[in-house]
Amino acid sequence: MPNIAFDSLSEFATSLLRAGGASEEEANTVGPSLATANLRGYSSHGMMRIPFYLDMLNQGDIKTAVELEVISETDSSLATDANWGFGRLQAGRLMKQLVSKATAHGVAVGTIRNCAHIGRLGEYCEIAANEHGLVSMVMVNTHGAARRVAPPGGIRPRLGTNPLAMGVPAADGPVVLDFSTSATAEGKVRVKNIAGESVPDGWLIDKDGNPTNDPSTLYGDPPGTILPMGGPQAYKGFGLALMIDIFSGALSGGLCARETPITPKGNCVFFMLIDPNHLGGGEAFAREVTQLVEFVRGCPTKDGVDEIMLPGDPERKNTERMLADGIEFDQGNWDKLLDLAEQLGVDTPAVS
Repeated sequence: MPNIAFDSLSEFATSLLRAGGASEEEANTVGPSLATANLRGYSSHGMMRIPFYLDMLNQGDIKTAVELEVISETDSSLATDANWGFGRLQAGRLMKQLVSKATAHGVAVGTIRNCAHIGRLGEYCEIAANEHGLVSMVMVNTHGAARRVAPPGGIRPRLGTNPLAMGVPAADGPVVLDFSTSATAEGKVRVKNIAGESVPDGWLIDKDGNPTNDPSTLYGDPPGTILPMGGPQAYKGFGLALMIDIFSGALSGGLCARETPITPKGNCVFFMLIDPNHLGGGEAFAREVTQLVEFVRGCPTKDGVDEIMLPGDPERKNTERMLADGIEFDQGNWDKLLDLAEQLGVDTPAVS
């Protein structure tokens, strides 16, 4: 299996996007973001997205060099239209404006409609915590398209995987919770499908509602579906996904899930940023978060468990390991990137 140094992978991602038609600003923003997703351990939101992004760009479903349009604005809110621009760039533009509003007024809420895929949600929470000391919440739906999850008891998809991320600044690194409200992210199924590998038990059911380990089932006609998060209590995961669809799609003026999609696959986006200094106070906030983190980490462990892991810990461990050893790829997904590089005339990075 190939291993690639992070800096080389980031440059490779940027070069592929640029050669595929993205502007300099788009490539320089999206490329490193995708490489960082792989570095954090989220291959589902990393380099494997590039061929799909460029296909959408060539088909006109992603637009290049478009502005983030303001629909409505107050001191503490901002509703925008991305005009189907690259999602990571447009969401970054929104976040920059919300940081200023939250710092000035304590809380800022923002939305985006008509936006291409914005990438790994946890990245925005990391930025909010590390660079601005802000608490954050980010959620997206699939803009009325890309339905992947059936309601409990159903056998046809009705919602997207509708992820949610929340971030909190902390002394030893931010606590960042980032998860799909389904049993797995659709991108993880796609990675397995490209690699020619089976998926674990509990991820998918086929078109007849039977458990399956075949990732291609999800893309059949009729399709199988991803199960909601929660196992025997899947109504909790599905209920959360339903609310995220409303917060993202309805509040933004975009679209919620429907039988016949009427826009490209993308995201409606909901952001909330909070400055602790405007509420109970920054010092009190930092003290309580530190105390809570230490209290939870100090929990006695059962045999065979070396440490208590908090949200954000796996990403830090993945980053440390892959900065030292290189970012891992299965051969199927790496070959797909090599094929794209050959088509675009882009040099490929050295592997180990």
